[in-house]
Amino acid sequence: MSVGNINIHCPWEDNSPEPLLDICGKYVIGHPETFCVKHQYSGLWFLRPGTALPTELCEKLISLWQDKDPEALDDRFINIFRDLTNTRLKRVNLRNSSVSDDGLSVLLAHNLIELDISNCSKLSERTLDNINKYCDSLMTLVIGKTKDILPSSVLSWSHAESSNDFENSPIKEGKQRDYILRTPNLRKLVVRELIQPKHHEYFVMLLQPLTRLTHLDLSGCFFLHDIKYILPMKNLVSINLHNAQRIQDAIPVLSEIKTLKFLDVSQANQTYGMFECPNTTLANLVMSLPNLISLDISGTNLSGDGTFDEYRESDTKGRSRDRDSETDLCDIPGLRSRINNPLEFLGLYNTHHDACHRNHIPAKVITGDANEEQILAATAAYLDRPEVLVKALNELFHIFRFETCHYQQRALNLILLAMLRHRWEKHIQISGSASLFYIAKSEDKSSLSVRARQKMIVVLLDAMETHLNDSTMMRNGCLTLCQFRIPQDVLFEYRRLVQLLLRLIKGRGDGDDFVRRIAIYLLNSLACQVDGEQKELVGDLGAIETMLKLISDRLQSHVHDDMLEIAWSAMWNVTDETPVNCLRFLNGEGMTYFQKCLKEFPDKPELLRNMMGLLGNVAEVKDLRHRLMTPDLLTTFADLLDSNSDGIEVSYNAAGVLSHIASGGAEAWTIDRPTRAEVLERMVAAIERWDLASKRNINYRSFEPILRLLEVYHTPQCQHWAAWALANLTRVYPEKYCTLVEEEGGLQLLQALLASPTPYHRIKDLARTVIIQCQHYKEDGSLERMDLDSNS
Repeated sequence: MSVGNINIHCPWEDNSPEPLLDICGKYVIGHPETFCVKHQYSGLWFLRPGTALPTELCEKLISLWQDKDPEALDDRFINIFRDLTNTRLKRVNLRNSSVSDDGLSVLLAHNLIELDISNCSKLSERTLDNINKYCDSLMTLVIGKTKDILPSSVLSWSHAESSNDFENSPIKEGKQRDYILRTPNLRKLVVRELIQPKHHEYFVMLLQPLTRLTHLDLSGCFFLHDIKYILPMKNLVSINLHNAQRIQDAIPVLSEIKTLKFLDVSQANQTYGMFECPNTTLANLVMSLPNLISLDISGTNLSGDGTFDEYRESDTKGRSRDRDSETDLCDIPGLRSRINNPLEFLGLYNTHHDACHRNHIPAKVITGDANEEQILAATAAYLDRPEVLVKALNELFHIFRFETCHYQQRALNLILLAMLRHRWEKHIQISGSASLFYIAKSEDKSSLSVRARQKMIVVLLDAMETHLNDSTMMRNGCLTLCQFRIPQDVLFEYRRLVQLLLRLIKGRGDGDDFVRRIAIYLLNSLACQVDGEQKELVGDLGAIETMLKLISDRLQSHVHDDMLEIAWSAMWNVTDETPVNCLRFLNGEGMTYFQKCLKEFPDKPELLRNMMGLLGNVAEVKDLRHRLMTPDLLTTFADLLDSNSDGIEVSYNAAGVLSHIASGGAEAWTIDRPTRAEVLERMVAAIERWDLASKRNINYRSFEPILRLLEVYHTPQCQHWAAWALANLTRVYPEKYCTLVEEEGGLQLLQALLASPTPYHRIKDLARTVIIQCQHYKEDGSLERMDLDSNS
């Protein structure tokens, strides 16, 4: 980013749908086989015969891969661009990728005009040779911190020249022609934190031949000396020397570059930003640069050490002055020449004496920590400076936590950009995620676009996967995810989130219980209100086994807590109308854990309700019922019919389990004790004790299993339970369940039941109640409460 250029467009800030090109691009990079063929032995991808990709699509594929996972961007995928006839590239960003010299050589053959290879750890000096060979057209080159591309010192060239290996050395040509880079059309060069070269001629050889440069960034570089070698660059408009060593030595030369519009001489450490005569130095520099519109002096003392009033008092001491004539104020002495022509941008972050807090500063945009606007400006301006960026993000977090953020959309965009750009910087991820928590829970969160919410979730998952062992990051991530609508907002990353939560639930020791609690809560929420395919996926990823392991640990420790209850609740949700997960539960010795929990914690209503709800799901699966047909289990279920735990819920769920087991007929009752007749009699007695107006702690997505029981004419007791359940639910929650009964064909089944001679009178009364309640709801739009008691 050029100094002062802080207008950053974020494609996710509006409510427009994601472009079709992006949607298709994301799909194909996840499924390269759609347009590529993979070589069996090398693993390289080749473009399918007959496929041609235009420039825009080629560049978009690389860009989307960068967003997905830059480290996974390697030579295997890059190989598709070997086909120069059917692929085209002009602008390539490989930042943080795993592309090697060989892969980059494939891309360089496209005669690129822009290339970013910063932080590419697999590139070596061979790439320099390839750049010099193929890059006559290159206009922008961002090397960044990829230090191994450039030779460590020009002194090594003399050694190479006298060596027997000189003929094969990639720097031979450079030595003969006195250059390091042969890129004659280069306009922008970014080389950061190059600290090895100590020979005076190094930067001379690197930069002096690049006479057409307009933008030069040497942030963090050492041994620059007095930089006279840049004077031949007659078109320079931007120079970035942030954190450069001995910045004081560069000021005289910088003053001679009259074309400069953007200048950065800031320092991260104030110790290295001290000038002997700061006021005079800054004043002379600014007056020497007539085109200057952007200046960054953060971390230096160039801002001086006082205010306008103090300077005025000093200037007028001992002589009279007309106060009324002094209408122009300036609190930075070196910038008095710009009072009537303020800078577009001024960096004052972390300056001596907190210059950003002064009142009279001749600049339109200022970076600092005095207020929200300055902090946002700093966050935008320093996106490429992790050590400064994390401080700005911390300041932004304090605004969210203790004050009111007036520019929340702008702040959100910057936080997301910072986290995307610095995925491996733990402190940036922690600080950014802390602010995302407050944004996600704020009253304004409803104004967030769908794409903004999705980008927040993706960035959080990236951070959590990258810093899985950091408990603070996990806490921030989980708490922030809890602020979204679960599962609606996260369905697009459902698999990924479930996998992450299961890893957290498995944990790494006793110190992670808080994070594990939030993770299991989220997983339980994810299993609610989703269809069978997603429930199956949760089971496929190991949720049942993980929950059973957690339950086993609690039993061994004799601990009853909320995690034990939520583990059973999660399995209840994930087995709902999902037979394969019910089978996983049984095969994982789930019934053993059920009996142990019942024995260990007999008086825990929530636990009993959750366990019996799960067993109700198991009993709905015809092929699994025989595994519940044991004397101990049937006796337990029958005894729970008399339970008053959690209102009627435990008794209700026990009756549901027994109804489904009994629906198999007398021949399916393969045990002698308790007898089928005895259990059915106790079940009817329990049903008749329940209040039809009972409020329920249960949620049905479908009535299909209950409606099936209405057709079990050989065992009317099963119909009794089903009819009572429908009568209760349509009475207490008519707006939710009356429509569901009708949509799933329940009214026809109830009419058939009324026409049959088999069901006894009480069942038919309940059936009529359901029909009448549904009719009233349909006619009135809302059901008028019917004055029916539980025996009507």
